[in-house]
Amino acid sequence: MSSTAHPPLDHRLRRMTGRDPDEPHRAATPLELLFDLMFVVAFSQAGAQTAHLLELGHWAPAIGGFAFAVFAIWWAWINYSWLASAYDNDDVFFRVATMVEMLGVLVLALGLPQLFTSLDEGHHVDNGIVIAGYVVMRVATVALWLRAAKHDPTRRRTALTYVWFVSITQVGWLVLLVVNLPVAPALAFTLVLVILELVGPYVAEHGPEGGTPWHAHHIAERYGLLVIITLGEVVLGTILAVSAVIEKQEWSVEAVTLAFAGTALVFGLWWAYFTMPSDKVLTRFRERGFVWGYLHYFIFFALAATGAGLHVAAYEIEGVAHIGIVPALLTVVVPVGIFLVALFTVYSLLLRQFDPFHVWLFLGSLVALALAVVAVAAGASFGVGLLITAASPFVVVVGYETVGHRHQAAALERALA
Repeated sequence: MSSTAHPPLDHRLRRMTGRDPDEPHRAATPLELLFDLMFVVAFSQAGAQTAHLLELGHWAPAIGGFAFAVFAIWWAWINYSWLASAYDNDDVFFRVATMVEMLGVLVLALGLPQLFTSLDEGHHVDNGIVIAGYVVMRVATVALWLRAAKHDPTRRRTALTYVWFVSITQVGWLVLLVVNLPVAPALAFTLVLVILELVGPYVAEHGPEGGTPWHAHHIAERYGLLVIITLGEVVLGTILAVSAVIEKQEWSVEAVTLAFAGTALVFGLWWAYFTMPSDKVLTRFRERGFVWGYLHYFIFFALAATGAGLHVAAYEIEGVAHIGIVPALLTVVVPVGIFLVALFTVYSLLLRQFDPFHVWLFLGSLVALALAVVAVAAGASFGVGLLITAASPFVVVVGYETVGHRHQAAALERALA
């Protein structure tokens, strides 16, 4: 598809010959935004199930189930998004394939309650519906890669490598679906399949054909949009926590504090994430896309987990949680800490430079999290604890806006020279 030609008004079948990786003004399409909408439901379902187990104090099944659920959701999204960045021709076939993937996301989300319940009971892993939804998505992906292999002969081997890896892993998932394994063997087999899923794109993109023509600015925007969608879970968690306070005591200082703190936390996490100059670096160093893209799993995990933690806070405020206020606060504090660790790690590996100033920002943000826990343990309310937690990402924001942006400009000048 030419980068200068106007897109056609119809959506009849067209060849998937690959997009121009240097296409100007490339941005997310309405179809991609619609596709992302399904992940609001998936993340919300995973967060709700996790919060329920956390408030019971069932830490292992909650964390394990959540880690797997976020991986399945994130991996389905990441495969579609990178493929679309390289080959989206917006014809009827691509649109219908996207609809099938959306259906798979919906089925996967519907299967999460059974998965979490089975993990909590510990007898077997009831992941049948989750795997069924995942396989539906991957069948659509295989169809798209087969079209790319047919229509783009210069990258035929790359596309077929994707086809082989995706197909082999889907056979593995189907075996896991049919064979009712106990928890330990099922988890071990799942780990093997996850490794195969992760290795496949690396092998395909590092073949002799040079990989697919994904667009650096476009893919950076796509990740940023998913970050914003995942932050919606934090907004939902804040609403649940504030609603719990209002139901007990109507509007009060605590309700206002929670509302402000939750909103500030969302805003601070958003601002901190978008200090990262992803598109500039990826445009110059495409080979850094793998580390950057894969490590985002921990960013999405942390953001979705923060929302789940605020769900737990709502349970605690309502007085139905089986854990205390400090453990409830930790279900928010720990994910925010993971987010900060992941963000600093991704930033450093993206630029491949070490800046001592960033270490001080990182340590300062962790001190704020520690103070939040200490304050609540000393008798402060959850709202006060969340307010101090919200200050953590703002340590990064203030440091960046006052001094850090100059450090980043110097680092970019060195990296892009």
